[in-house]
Amino acid sequence: MADLHNHSKPLCVVQSLQIVIEIRDNILVAINRIVGALNAEFSIKELGPLHYFLGIEVIHTDRGLLLLQRQYITDLLKRTHLDAAKPVHTPMSTSTQLSRHRGDPYPSPTEYRSIVGALQYLSFTRPDISFAVNKVAQFMQAPTSEHWSAVKRILRYLKDTIHFGLCLAKSSNLSLSAYSDTDWAGCPDDRRSTSGFCVYLGCNLISWSSRKQPTVARSSTEAEYKAIATVASELEWLKSVG
Repeated sequence: MADLHNHSKPLCVVQSLQIVIEIRDNILVAINRIVGALNAEFSIKELGPLHYFLGIEVIHTDRGLLLLQRQYITDLLKRTHLDAAKPVHTPMSTSTQLSRHRGDPYPSPTEYRSIVGALQYLSFTRPDISFAVNKVAQFMQAPTSEHWSAVKRILRYLKDTIHFGLCLAKSSNLSLSAYSDTDWAGCPDDRRSTSGFCVYLGCNLISWSSRKQPTVARSSTEAEYKAIATVASELEWLKSVG
């Protein structure tokens, strides 16, 4: 292990540092104190209200904030040559059961992984695609033509709902509420179930998940209990940081 105090010259010199801070009314005093402390050590610049960051568009309204990724979706549609495709109204058909044994091998697995990775990032502001994206993400290693068709279905749905986003409304209600559900033995390959949950802080959706359960449930009741246990753990964690 190196001793940093024995060097006569600095190991690293920080020349500039850029920090983006969004100021909310209820923490204005604390933010100003932090900005003052940072300004004493670094050269900083206030950029004003946040409008666009890491592909996420931030719209300020009288009700609160709206987080959108319209340009991100547009670029993704162009990248996959689906900008002229016919839109659909759901991200996945209710009768779809993806399997690793169906369909011909997809000729470009790297492209598949890249597009699904982009969809996973997009689900940060689009909880409505979480279930479908979780399904197609299970076949990253050896995707087939059937899996790629499911990916294109998600993209066509995004084209139809490009103006959908995540709304964070102003609210004095800080109570937590949660909902969970599961499909029993939904995977035809290993008969594991998929759990999903969403957690609200007041009227705002703040946490959600859709993922396959790690073990096989021997009944629908067991699958539901596993889903409840998962969301209960999430609630306990949110309470600990709140």
